[in-house]
Amino acid sequence: MSDICKAHLHCACKNVEHETRRIVITGGPGAGKTAVLEIARKNFCEHIAILPEAASILFGGGFPRGESFPMKKASQRAIFHIQRELEQIIEDEKKSAITLCDRGTIDGLAYWPDSEAQFWKDVGTSKEKELARYAAVIHMRSPSLDKGYNHQNPIRTETALEATAADLKIEHAWDGHPHRYFVASENDFLSKVALAIKLIKKHLPECCQSHEIEELKKQE
Repeated sequence: MSDICKAHLHCACKNVEHETRRIVITGGPGAGKTAVLEIARKNFCEHIAILPEAASILFGGGFPRGESFPMKKASQRAIFHIQRELEQIIEDEKKSAITLCDRGTIDGLAYWPDSEAQFWKDVGTSKEKELARYAAVIHMRSPSLDKGYNHQNPIRTETALEATAADLKIEHAWDGHPHRYFVASENDFLSKVALAIKLIKKHLPECCQSHEIEELKKQE
């Protein structure tokens, strides 16, 4: 998903404006975030906004991706600010009760090559302020090679071992969030997706919780 999109089913809610609450879908490479967000787009109502991954926008658009210290720092600063601006669009539009974020601003810590203190200094905020921006964090675990890790996403460059290492760094980066949930990898991928969708539903407005998910009916 390269564009901000809205789930398109009709909702009984008649409110014209909403104060949005942000839910982060995070985890290491290959965890299934894209699948969960696509199911949400197809099956949730129009009051749910779904943001694309800032890193995919950046690197898919040609931003240089290298291993030098300055380049790694530059890319993470850019990702942070793209994420903040994507979130700001939905906040200013006031049309969505929930914003589902493909990663959040804190994910950058997992890929930052310098100290954590320097990260917050460079982006001009603090971890406490960023944690407070998100109502919930759903962390989907990266699968091991025997549980389906692959390179179908062309932006994904990590091996299965590197993906697991990144997953653990992301877990540490989000330490301290009061509403964080972990979704383990399963041999049955749909079971993993079903659990993630169930967790998302817990945080939706009451009028948005009754939509049936066609792709997951066998999991219920």
